[in-house]
Amino acid sequence: MEGENGVKEVSEVSIEDACQVILRRSNSFRPRVGLILGSGLGMLADRIVDDCRIPYGEIPGFPESRVPGHAGNLVLGCLKGMPVVAMQGRAHLYEGWNAMEATLPLRCMHALGIESLIVSNASGGINPRFSSGQVVLIDNHIDWINRTGISLAEASRGAAKLGLTHRVGNPYSPEFLKIAEDHAIQLGFALSRGTYLATLGPNYETRAEYRMFAKLGADMVGMSTVPEVLVANQLGLRVLAFSIVTNVATPDVQSVTDHQEVLDWSCKAQSQLVPLIESLIKKM
Repeated sequence: MEGENGVKEVSEVSIEDACQVILRRSNSFRPRVGLILGSGLGMLADRIVDDCRIPYGEIPGFPESRVPGHAGNLVLGCLKGMPVVAMQGRAHLYEGWNAMEATLPLRCMHALGIESLIVSNASGGINPRFSSGQVVLIDNHIDWINRTGISLAEASRGAAKLGLTHRVGNPYSPEFLKIAEDHAIQLGFALSRGTYLATLGPNYETRAEYRMFAKLGADMVGMSTVPEVLVANQLGLRVLAFSIVTNVATPDVQSVTDHQEVLDWSCKAQSQLVPLIESLIKKM
C-alpha cells in the first residue's frame, strides 16, 4: 500500500504477513525481549540456544541490510533462559529505505510479543573523555536525521494508523539504565552515560561537524538507532540502548575513519557488552 508521494506505508496486513512466516518457521515461538544488534555485534545472536534463524530476504516486507557486519538474520530462541528475538543487523535509511520500511522488523517483534528492547550501535566519539572500544549507555538522543521524502514523521503516521500514541519524555528507561550500571559494576567495569546524535549518513562527519555536534551537547554520533527507539517508544516498549565508541574525534587533527576500523573496535568491546547483556536479560 502506498501513501502520499508514493511512500509505502506499514499496514496491519504487512505485519501480519511477516509474523505468519516467522511463527510458522519458529514453531509459534513467542519472545519477550527484542535485540537489535549493530555493527560488529551480531555474534551475540550466535549465543542464542534452540534458535530459529530466518534470513531477512525470506520474510515478507523485511528490508535487507547491505552493510558489512550486518548478517541480515532474524534469530529466535532463548538467551540465558529468556525467550528473545534478535535482529542480526539492521537496515539504515541511507541505504534507501524509508523510516516505515526500516522499522517494520521492530513492529513485527512487538506483534510477536516483546515487552522490552535492547538496541546497540557503533558510534564516533565526540566527548573527549571517551576512548575507542568503550561501551556507553545512551540516556538521551538528538535527532539530526533529515532527508527529503524520508521522514521519521512517516513512522508517526504509521503509528497513528495502528492506533498507537506517541509517548512524551525520555524514551530510554530510567529503570533499565540504573540496572545496567549496577550489573556493569558487578562485572568489573563502569558504564558512562551519553547523548547519541543520529545523522542520515553514510558519510562520516567532518571536523567542523564534530565541533558543532559537541556544542549541541552530543557525546556520540552515528547513523541509526533513533528511528528504532522512537517507534519502540510509540509502541510502549521499554528501551535500553548501548553505543560502542569506535573512534574518538580529534577535530583539530586530520584523520581518516573507515568501516573496518568500526568493526574492529566493536569486536574488542564485545568482551564487556556481551556478558553485560546476558547478565541483564533476566531483568528485562
